[in-house]
Amino acid sequence: MTGIKALADHLGISIGTVSRALNNKPDVKKATRARVLAAAAELGYAPNQSGRNLRKGKTNAVGFMFEAGDPGAHGGDNFFLSVVASAQSVFKARNIDLVMLPCGPDETPVDYLKRMVARRFVDGIILTATTRDDPRISYLERTGIPFVALGRSTSGTRYRWIDLDFEGAAREGVRLLARHGHRRLAVAIPESDANLGYVFRDAFLDALVENGLDPQPDLVFRVESSEQGGLDLSEQLLARDPRPTAVLLSYELMAIGLYHGLQNAGLKPGDDLAIVSLRESPQIRFLSPALPSFRLDLHGLGAELAQALLDEMQNRDVPRKTSQGMLWPFEALPKLT
Repeated sequence: MTGIKALADHLGISIGTVSRALNNKPDVKKATRARVLAAAAELGYAPNQSGRNLRKGKTNAVGFMFEAGDPGAHGGDNFFLSVVASAQSVFKARNIDLVMLPCGPDETPVDYLKRMVARRFVDGIILTATTRDDPRISYLERTGIPFVALGRSTSGTRYRWIDLDFEGAAREGVRLLARHGHRRLAVAIPESDANLGYVFRDAFLDALVENGLDPQPDLVFRVESSEQGGLDLSEQLLARDPRPTAVLLSYELMAIGLYHGLQNAGLKPGDDLAIVSLRESPQIRFLSPALPSFRLDLHGLGAELAQALLDEMQNRDVPRKTSQGMLWPFEALPKLT
């Protein structure tokens, strides 16, 4: 590939003239423009896109920020992989690159975000793993950089978010278990400050009341969002007297550890403890007995996130006065055997 200086040297004219010809400026003669374009095609001229973007104040890239130390963000989980793949297709159609922004455990998410913003890596950002009080949202609102949050937070008053319908899933999960005669229900939520844990817990407790059951805060278990968290959960459930007869999991990989713990104790998942998982994933399909789970259209979610960010970028000069949210539904209600 040839740069603009080599192209100008080849033609024997100034870099300025070549630049104006390539950018179709009106002060360049038609013959000169034709000569420059012909030479550019012959020599394989490629513009310095980063330089152009810098002058325009654009990078033609957007960032997908996630926490690399979050057990729910890797370890074989297909959630982000499916969402990112779909979002990337939307951005690619508009000649925009999707860049992964992994925040490691040795840095706070807001400090990492500030570094990325200061370096002008991207034109817009998709935030994930929103916390109850998320300083990233308040920071991005102040900077005016277009962003969309995958998840809600009590922070911020003027941002776009898309979140899973945890309330609907908790309501349907409790209704399903109550319909099968379960009266003592437990729920497992992340031990982190992830906002989804608070939303799911509150919806679960409300759903108990709606179904004529007594809310029991001591049956709300905070564990790691991983297989190990599920194993820890099994020990806590078995220590309760009387023991819960059913549990609703906010993270599907907990089920792997939970099944293991129950079986080690001589109990059978599904018979001795009914289990419903929030989301179906490839990993839990191999559990026996089968784990009742909700389904999610992850590809649709990724496309919706991408389009929402494109809208925010297009309207970045129009100040947002209020937050705008959307609940992404769970599909295919689970069935208990």
